[in-house]
Amino acid sequence: MASPLGNADPDLSQKIGRNLEDIRRHLSQATTLIAVSKKKPTSAVRAAYNFGQRYFGENYIQDAIPKIQELRDLSDIKWHFIGHLQSNKAKLAAKYFDVIQTVDSKKLARKLNEACQPLSKKLSILIEINIGNEPQKGGITQANLHELLEFVSSLSNLTLQGFMAIPPADVDPIPFFTEMRTIFDQYRQEYRLKELSMGMSGDYQVAILHGATMVRLGTKIFGSR
Repeated sequence: MASPLGNADPDLSQKIGRNLEDIRRHLSQATTLIAVSKKKPTSAVRAAYNFGQRYFGENYIQDAIPKIQELRDLSDIKWHFIGHLQSNKAKLAAKYFDVIQTVDSKKLARKLNEACQPLSKKLSILIEINIGNEPQKGGITQANLHELLEFVSSLSNLTLQGFMAIPPADVDPIPFFTEMRTIFDQYRQEYRLKELSMGMSGDYQVAILHGATMVRLGTKIFGSR
């Protein structure tokens, strides 16, 4: 059995372990913890892995691929892409990731579907909703959501799991979490949705209370970047 310390600095490893233990006290059995490992070295990922973490999120393709390749010996890790994904990176994303949480256009969905064909891969995806209608953020608007849902559902190499959202910063997230839960419930039965990804280090407990099935935590686990 691997040592909990892995290859990371022992003090850092123990801190990561304590952070994970504390977070898990606030999670229900229905909540999946995504450890956001962007900008963190593989040693930190190994430390979290050795304390039982299996789901990791990355924001940047170019940073993630070397990390994923280096950690191939940890075969049961599930990699989630949680950043903005350009359609010209769809082939790489489809190859290296298990879940894409930020699908927000027909073009991107089509490219991912096409990329999966030669891989004989069924790729799990979430549709990102721009719940605050912020022009600087990715995500589809609610007005265009149903059309994208219909399109994604017609693609044979993609499995639609649910929705992802990031509320506006520096405001009360509760109205946005509440609205996301309403949208999720509206479409859950028709499209057999299972996942609602919302909540980060500063608000994950509130997100869980409002129906999040996935929370994405980086600083809370690994410390500041």
